[in-house]
Amino acid sequence: MGFLLKGICIGLLFGIPAGAVGALTVQRTLHGGAKAGLFTGLGSSAADCFYASVGVFGLTFISDFLLRFQTAIHLLGGGLVLFMGVRLLIKKEIAAGAAPQAIGFAGMFLSSFMIGITNPAEILTFLFAFSWFGISGGMFLSDGLLLVCGVFAGTYLWWGALTVGAGFVGKRIDKVNLWGINRVFGGILCLLGIVVFLRLIFEH
Repeated sequence: MGFLLKGICIGLLFGIPAGAVGALTVQRTLHGGAKAGLFTGLGSSAADCFYASVGVFGLTFISDFLLRFQTAIHLLGGGLVLFMGVRLLIKKEIAAGAAPQAIGFAGMFLSSFMIGITNPAEILTFLFAFSWFGISGGMFLSDGLLLVCGVFAGTYLWWGALTVGAGFVGKRIDKVNLWGINRVFGGILCLLGIVVFLRLIFEH
């Protein structure tokens, strides 16, 4: 199995949309259309790409730093998710399906990237995945790049599928229901942010 195909398989198996970015992707697709969902998923895939690169190329100085300060990084991520949840809860209603401006799409990418990048334990997930697929160190640069590109493609296929599914549902939701759904997703994000803080408290 080629490195590109292995990367795609790893992305498909370990990149299933879940958690805060999954909730954001669905909410943004319902409210802003498929493009909003795809930009949100793109940020998460970029974060996965970064952690896959750290694992593939053995960048231990980066992984050691991230894992050493993972508590503070998790706190930052949890705070960001909680902030975004509160914003959704207090956000004024706007027209359903209104497409954000270019800066809005950039913000969607950056926000999901920040949520994804504030999970340093993802490095360990990719190291396990590489080991499971029999991938070891010492590979050529071209093979490593193919593997990372495959991981990106695999994870982004998931985000694309989630966006399509959310868009299909969104066509059957009227404006009033969509306003309420935004509040529901805001509550979900707040809960996920609080869970991060509680988990860190219990761990320490």
